[in-house]
Amino acid sequence: MAGTAQADTAAQVSVAGVWKIFGRQATEAKEMAQSGASREDIQTATGSVVAVRDVSFEVAPGETFVVMGLSGSGKSTLIRCVSHLVEPSEGRVEVCGTDLTDADDATLRELRRQKMAMVFQHFGLFPHRKVVDNVAYGLEVQGVSRQDRQDRARELLDTVGLDGWGDHYPQQLSGGMQQRVGLARALAVDPEVLFFDEPFSALDPLIRRDMQDELIDLQMKLQRTLVFITHDFAEALKLADRIAIMNDGAFVQVGTPVEILTNPADDYVQAFTQDAPVAKVLQACSLMRPLNGTSVDPAWTKVGATDSLETVLPLLLGSTHPVVVVDGDGSPVGLLHGDDVADAITVSGP
Repeated sequence: MAGTAQADTAAQVSVAGVWKIFGRQATEAKEMAQSGASREDIQTATGSVVAVRDVSFEVAPGETFVVMGLSGSGKSTLIRCVSHLVEPSEGRVEVCGTDLTDADDATLRELRRQKMAMVFQHFGLFPHRKVVDNVAYGLEVQGVSRQDRQDRARELLDTVGLDGWGDHYPQQLSGGMQQRVGLARALAVDPEVLFFDEPFSALDPLIRRDMQDELIDLQMKLQRTLVFITHDFAEALKLADRIAIMNDGAFVQVGTPVEILTNPADDYVQAFTQDAPVAKVLQACSLMRPLNGTSVDPAWTKVGATDSLETVLPLLLGSTHPVVVVDGDGSPVGLLHGDDVADAITVSGP
């Protein structure tokens, strides 16, 4: 989703020097980590686990920041520290201008009700409530009237492609549909920041791809700030404005999908990139340039924001003008130039 972030404005999520150490000998474990010891050596010596080690990053308003890592890399613990579901051992976290490190319970509750939401791998829907009431739950907590919250919930169900399903129960829906309900529920409170912890990893591949496309289209329209956790490199490439690759509790490299693909920081990152189907995974929105007031000729070819570079490249060959990237409603959101696509595929393609 490159190009959606508004980098000139203040960070909406700011993380500085966050550590999370489980165990009684946290001080000794941190000292070993700072000296370069591996997680395994630290656990053997101290019995403590360094889940997150000295992580810092910022996410701009409207940016999709993806943290990618293998199982055990610390990514899920990190997002729980950032959303303050887990207390960091050390470091500071700010979300929407609020310092979560020093926030009391009332402040955290208010922030979660009004400005931030989380979508998990497991849907966590209430089986005894209809779909519309599941979506409206956050608004119910806020004290919104029943009619208003149901109207908002049904509007969001339509947005995520579930129009007509509001009066069903969750168990009557497929896994992909239930995840759409979870997404609609998170959006119901109109949050500024959304945290996703591997939300699509339990879905079948085709449904997962549909959900990824759905999220990209929604982000094009809503411009929310997203922090997304995944173990799937192809998913990270597809969704991210920027990717942080995590290993052994620390960030190994942070960059745009194209930067990661064309200039991997070390052998660990290189192992992910070497077999990446770049042309199939990267989408038109990954390389598009902002319109910045450019007048779009109606005769120019149009492509969808989620169309793959593999699909788009033939349309650009021999063309003297860029193609227009449009969102799901057909509205122009950027321009894609042939040189940009050719360079990305030539430099990074396997």
